[in-house]
Amino acid sequence: MSRRRRVLVAGASLAGVRTAETLRDRGFDGEIVLVGAEQQLPYDRPPLSKALLEGQGTADDVRLLTSDQVSALDLDLRLGRRALALDPVRRAVELDDGEALGYDQLVIATGSAPWMPRDWDLFEGIYPLRTVDDCLAIRSALQGSPRVAVVGGGPIGCEVASTARRLGCEVVQIEPLAAPMARVLGTEIALACAEIPLDAGVRLVCGTAVEGFDGGVRVERVRLRDGRMIEADVVVVGIGARPVTDWLFGSGVSVSDGVMCDDRCATSVAGVYAAGDVARWFNPLFEQTMRIEHWTNASEQGAFVARALLDGRQAGSYSPVPFVWSEQYGVKYEVAGVPHPTDRIRIVEGSVAERRFVAVYEREERLTGAFALNSTRSLLKFRRLLARDGAHAERVDVPSISS
Repeated sequence: MSRRRRVLVAGASLAGVRTAETLRDRGFDGEIVLVGAEQQLPYDRPPLSKALLEGQGTADDVRLLTSDQVSALDLDLRLGRRALALDPVRRAVELDDGEALGYDQLVIATGSAPWMPRDWDLFEGIYPLRTVDDCLAIRSALQGSPRVAVVGGGPIGCEVASTARRLGCEVVQIEPLAAPMARVLGTEIALACAEIPLDAGVRLVCGTAVEGFDGGVRVERVRLRDGRMIEADVVVVGIGARPVTDWLFGSGVSVSDGVMCDDRCATSVAGVYAAGDVARWFNPLFEQTMRIEHWTNASEQGAFVARALLDGRQAGSYSPVPFVWSEQYGVKYEVAGVPHPTDRIRIVEGSVAERRFVAVYEREERLTGAFALNSTRSLLKFRRLLARDGAHAERVDVPSISS
């Protein structure tokens, strides 16, 4: 009797779970081994900076899989086990307990880890936010309405600042660019949106970076490079994340700010694919490589990789329109496409004043992306246009509406 084919998924992330689920949905009856570095059952991350952080529900409420679902999917789930090395000749992954797991096909879904500069964690009260344990530790620290400093103005930092303010904390948000979300939205739109946290009572300190921290056992102050001091009882650091690829050193898998993949999410090593935050793949729709750290891509890419494992070239190319969303201060931010902060930006619907608008991003007379503030339905037409034409989407001839 022949041995059952084995798919090994390294990383019990959203992308890893979607890969396993889609394999079963499409009739795969071989072995699926899902390896997760955390002891927790796989869980959803968006609530960590919003609902769960605010105290709504428990860790069980954000599970991607229950124990019953693990059994129903016939998964060999290895929790609390970290991938240490890949040997493509033996087709095996070495785990941190010394076990070498063989595979027929491997999916790298090890995600990303938060950036934390050296010596930034010397004081108690300084937290990254990536895991459910991080979330619960911060949630506990926010009790009693402490003074909170949020370092970083990306979506995670903004969501944490919003949640902390809603809990009654005094919040300062520190961002080296001109305004929070400027790296995503560009300076003009980010400055317009900065009125939202200001109106909620958040103090914004922009145009400078963090030099270090002072305190006793616990953090007491944030030192800025311009010489200012910010008093803080709790500091949450959200300055970006790095793909978890260190365990692939020497394996032959090409790595450059993520695992390099082709248009089918296949790596440079036969039988090895990547999905989610860790994957940098060629998107033929936009004719460029990209790595996206967001829920939508992780879910869709994990499902695509499962189809590629089963169908090979017949699965086609993974060519989505990137889509990112964030909820802050009761407002929904959505970005579609691949806008760049230096693109020409036009508001084509609504206005900044009413906090409901759509802005388009253009480069060399081509549409590169769109941003919607509280305008989900209106954004759909631009998503459809980008899905149809991608890198060749024409300029949008809609009259600009002043803000």
